[in-house]
Amino acid sequence: KQQQWKRSVSTQAKMPPCDFVPEKYESYSYERMQKIREQNISPSLRTYYKKPLLLHQGYMQWLFDYEGRRYLDFFAGIVTISAGHCHPKVTMAAQKQLTRLWHTTNIYLHPSIQEYAEKLTSLFPHPLKVVYLTNSGSEANDLAMFMARLYTRNFDIISFRGAYHGGSACTLGSTSLGLYKHSVAAGFGCSTTMLPDVFRGPWGGSHCRDSPVQTIRKCNCSEGVCQAKDQYIEQFKDTLNTSVPKTIAGFIAEPIQGVNGAVQYPRNLLKEVYQLVRERGGVCISDEVQTGFGRTGSHFWGFQTHDVVPDIVTLAKGIGNGFPMAAVVTTKEIATPLAQNLHFNTFGGNPVACAVGTAVLDAIEEDGLQKNCEDVGTYLLLELAKLRDKFEVVGDVRGKGLMIGMEMVTDKHSRHPLPAEEINQIWEDCKDMGLLIGKGGLYNQTFRIKPPMCITKKDVDFAVEVFHTALQRHVERAA
Repeated sequence: KQQQWKRSVSTQAKMPPCDFVPEKYESYSYERMQKIREQNISPSLRTYYKKPLLLHQGYMQWLFDYEGRRYLDFFAGIVTISAGHCHPKVTMAAQKQLTRLWHTTNIYLHPSIQEYAEKLTSLFPHPLKVVYLTNSGSEANDLAMFMARLYTRNFDIISFRGAYHGGSACTLGSTSLGLYKHSVAAGFGCSTTMLPDVFRGPWGGSHCRDSPVQTIRKCNCSEGVCQAKDQYIEQFKDTLNTSVPKTIAGFIAEPIQGVNGAVQYPRNLLKEVYQLVRERGGVCISDEVQTGFGRTGSHFWGFQTHDVVPDIVTLAKGIGNGFPMAAVVTTKEIATPLAQNLHFNTFGGNPVACAVGTAVLDAIEEDGLQKNCEDVGTYLLLELAKLRDKFEVVGDVRGKGLMIGMEMVTDKHSRHPLPAEEINQIWEDCKDMGLLIGKGGLYNQTFRIKPPMCITKKDVDFAVEVFHTALQRHVERAA
């Protein structure tokens, strides 16, 4: 029987049962782990929480620390665990491939790269049928930008402010969050444009976004006529007319912004943006690193929720359920110029990665995870909206499927971000009650709720009760 832990903050809610029993932790002491972290691991790798968690094992939506405490994971290793921690089917596929062939690189044919390429591209609309496999989202976006420039023979790339597209020297130009910027020359040829954020931006209100929960801001939009969308399109046109040449290489955007806290654009905005970009000779890149593989619930790919077909799609995170892999999917026409010279990735398309990728796609289908994202995600959004209506500090709840943001404010009228120390205390309280969530946004003011896609409604009930308790404690502290 699992040990019952006395948590420093208690909640009425009972954590849903889990019949998985973790192994006994047998590695270094917590103190020694911390010391090694300080001495031997780059200080740029930051940890979460005042007392960082030392996690030891995972199973589906659960994580276990070195003392055996169980946590409900609502951040999925930064939106990376899609099917579930150590999903049996995915684990078995990796184990089987490890005993057969680890690595040859793709200079030879090996079964798993062809099998995976066929399976993955079958999930994309025509003409997105050619894949180049890499190891990370930054690599995928780097290559997508490179391909756009090669194909169009233009150079300038536009992205939305608040976007995160990677940390490489090239992608940092399209990443538009100050926290990730370093004071060295990077991102030459990249321009940013106003973020069409209907909660925090100058325009937007209660009719604008594709979500079960709308912002409480009032707007003059009506069914089918979104004035906010039109205003943001004017801003995009302004960028085209002032910041870039007459012809551009492309435009990159996430269907829902991830690191910036699940920011959603007005309906039909991307459709018009894509048209404007193509008129300038550019290609449209959809960064599906966080929104792909059914996470938005209604569709398998985030771009489908906007009724567009991009020219290039980038994938990572959930693609491997935690295994380091990523991909660029594009058309034969756009892929061809890259073949005029050599462009090589040693580990991209690795046999183990491809076997894992195939098993992840099977698990998503067999476990009905896209449908689960829609059903459980909508339920979670509506429950969180009740908290927004009850607590002044919850300014906005938004998202689609299991891609959710909860933006914290000092008050709903001013929309000023809740100060960091107050956010952090709520966040710590959630962790102490057994719930792990992320943070994001320009001021770290938004809780990022993006769990493994296998969570249940019982998990949601527990999580919402934990949030309720943490918010109630915040109100009491403020008083």
